[in-house]
Order: sequence, then C-alpha cells, then structure tokens
Amino acid sequence: MALPEILTGMRTVFKNVYKKKETTAYPEVRRQPFPRFKGRHILDRHPDGLEKCIGCELCAGACPADAILVVGADNEPGPRFSPGERYAQVYQINYLRCIFCGLCVEACPTEALLMTTEYEISGPSREGLVFTKDQLIVDEPIVRHWPTEKEYPPEHNLLKELEASRSETDAVGGARNAGDQRLKSTAASGRGGAQS
Repeated sequence: MALPEILTGMRTVFKNVYKKKETTAYPEVRRQPFPRFKGRHILDRHPDGLEKCIGCELCAGACPADAILVVGADNEPGPRFSPGERYAQVYQINYLRCIFCGLCVEACPTEALLMTTEYEISGPSREGLVFTKDQLIVDEPIVRHWPTEKEYPPEHNLLKELEASRSETDAVGGARNAGDQRLKSTAASGRGGAQS
C-alpha cells in the first residue's frame, strides 16, 4: 500500500504548517523587485521626442514565444517618427504569451525596447493583455492599479522584522510577568505575616 508515502507527505505538511509565513498586505504594502527583475516592456524615445524603434523586427524574430508583432513602414519626407528610414507602424506585445525572458531587449539594435521592474500586468479581457504601441511608449511614470502606502526595498526580510518585534514583545511580556510574580509573592508574604 502507499502508507509510507502518505506518512512522508503528512510529515512535510505538519513540519511546514506551523512555520511563520512572510505575508505582506498587498497592494497597500509592496516589496520593490530587484533591479534585474524583468517586468513590463516600454518603448523608449530619443531626447528630441523621436522614437528609437526603427521597425527592424529583430525583437519579434528573437522572441521564443512569438509574443511580439512588429510591422515596419517607411518614414515620409514630412514629419518623421524615428531618425532612421523606417519606423514601427504597428508594435504589439501579447502578455498572454510573453515569458519575460528578455531576449527581445538583447536583440534590439537601437535600445528602443526596455524592460521595467513593474510587475502589475492585468487586463479586463484577453484582448486587454495585448499591449499596443500607444501603451508601450511611456512618457510618464507607469500608473499602478492600486495606491501603495508602504514599499520595502528588495532585500527587506519581513520574517526577521516580525521575529524581532515578537522578541521585543516577549521581553516586555517577560518583564511584566516577572513583576507580576514579585507582586504576588510580596502579597502572599504579607498575608502570611499578617496571619502569624
């Protein structure tokens, strides 16, 4: 029968069920990701406002999940979109397919495509998770869905903080208990002296 395997599994469950969990009250309390975390993509611009993307489609070719669609077009003699001969007329990233590997960023010759540390990517529907060029070109900081009250640095260890606060509480409680014991013993000795 499978009794040894069941007992092994139950031993693992009981060993971990009473451990203190590191819980944050997300989204009010957040932990900043590490600087190398690969999150939401953005398309960058030159300081003069022209797009860095030249519509070369190398990012789409490097994507192993086929999540990027780029359609390049030629720049017209009038107002230009990018400093090169071409620009990205259509640029889409399907976040339902994206595996956040970063190969698209490495393939970009103009450093137009960047990955931020923003990890909140949600949408009301499947179509809402296909980000278009307008959503990817970000001229202002990315707006989060919910406000943040407190944000911890990436190396912050919440478990150590909880243990430290618990040990302080235990120390105060221990001193309080010792004081209560002294009061009880003093009261008991006072009663004993009064009875004799």
